[in-house]
Amino acid sequence: MCDYSLHLIASRPAKAGEKLISTSFFSSVTRGFASADDRNIAVCLLPGTELAFETEVRWDCGSVFRSRLQTEHKVARFRQVNVGQPNVHHDALEFPNGKIVMLTLLCEGQRATVLQLPADRRKSPDHAALEDTLV
Repeated sequence: MCDYSLHLIASRPAKAGEKLISTSFFSSVTRGFASADDRNIAVCLLPGTELAFETEVRWDCGSVFRSRLQTEHKVARFRQVNVGQPNVHHDALEFPNGKIVMLTLLCEGQRATVLQLPADRRKSPDHAALEDTLV
């Protein structure tokens, strides 16, 4: 899925094996993923999608007052957080150590490959938790 602030940007779903790059989009302050071949279209991920980055993942690059942070991990799972709160960012990456980083905080220019998409959206961890709260 793409974050609420990317709804006005052209988008499409991710494909397994696809090469992505973290980027900012014209007319949006939100960062997200685009295809390495076309940075004008946001590539949306389903919760549970697994990514492998080329290098250690860095974030908080846009903040003047914070130092650049990174993790030693090169793999992450896409998930959504704060799903019950409208008009806040929901897209995040979860790393093997449990660290969750908002996608909009990623430094631009990081390259990742989509390792696998969730087999069944209804069985992805984020969707199952959300489904439990719905009547």
